[in-house]
Amino acid sequence: MAKLGRDEGELRALGALWTATEIAQQGAMLRKTQAGLVARKEALERFVLPLIHRTDMRVILAGAGTSSFIGECLAPYLACKLPCRVEAIATTDLVCAPSHYFAADKPTLLISFGRSGNSPESVAALDLAEQLVREIHQAAITCNSDGELARRIARTGKGVIILLPEETNDRSFAMTSSFSSMTWAGLASLSGIDGMGARVDSVASAMDCVIAAQAAAMNSLAARRYERVVYLGSHIFKGLAREAALKLLELTDGGVVALHDSPMGFRHGPKTIVNERTLVVIFLSNHAYTRRYDLDLLQEIARDGKAGGVLAICACDKGLPPGVDKITIPDMTQAADIELLLPFIAAPQMFAFEAAIDRGLTPDSPNTSGTVHRVVQGVRIHPLRA
Repeated sequence: MAKLGRDEGELRALGALWTATEIAQQGAMLRKTQAGLVARKEALERFVLPLIHRTDMRVILAGAGTSSFIGECLAPYLACKLPCRVEAIATTDLVCAPSHYFAADKPTLLISFGRSGNSPESVAALDLAEQLVREIHQAAITCNSDGELARRIARTGKGVIILLPEETNDRSFAMTSSFSSMTWAGLASLSGIDGMGARVDSVASAMDCVIAAQAAAMNSLAARRYERVVYLGSHIFKGLAREAALKLLELTDGGVVALHDSPMGFRHGPKTIVNERTLVVIFLSNHAYTRRYDLDLLQEIARDGKAGGVLAICACDKGLPPGVDKITIPDMTQAADIELLLPFIAAPQMFAFEAAIDRGLTPDSPNTSGTVHRVVQGVRIHPLRA
């Protein structure tokens, strides 16, 4: 069966089968993730709802690397929707400076995201939370039932584990379907399983359409051999821009300099990266007010004429300046930005995949030096003494 425009034999020869499979399966995995949440709806809501409806409750969305970017994508949206305080804090921050982030007298729900659930920082964050916070509640959203994150919470019997479909425990180096499925699980669990059930088909279908339609375009884009790529996004899309940049950095083994920022923040120094070998990509908001600022920056970049390429990923192409390339998400012109989060990431994933192949790398295992691993290694957890 062909995936991302290539048949299985070619993908095997390229060392790209797992990455292609995991990118291609994302629409199906969103639907399967939602079905799993519905099956456990009563138990999940019994644990989660009383906590997130407390005005004194602090919710920390935590993870390492891509898993931390899930929180960065969701926190701005959830903070506006829930009466509790919602923050995204990476476990890599929580662990190295716990006294700066944990508050003993603040009731806290720590929600840990982890593909494998075996990152040392993720496990250490659980322990530190138990040690430092008087009223602590734990939840894990993970793709691996055998991971230490899931086992640790199961042993305590005091938290909840949201286990995703087995297929989302990505076997490739870079997280793709694990990212989208954990993002969906976190969003649905905290904003309403039934409500997100009404949205899952449109979001999954949009993602499927992008994956089916953009393979050739991403191949051509990768062939331009940009040396620098900048991803820009406002509010929830800033976290997505960070994830898109990491995918490109990972899959090209650092061969492409990848940066992320907000459209407004980009002017404050980072814009100096733009030259004739730079591609600027913007995730264009559907929110009328935010969109004005996104378009202002996009028009400025086009007017400057310094970038090698400019690409808008959008649901509505109204107002785009001439000469800007676009990827338009079908049937989502009226969608809320939160519904665009996952369809927007599909093309950057595919671009990173194609850029790896164009550079002679194997996407399933692109790090030629062997110094970076699918599950981080070399982390020493130091005991915290009160």
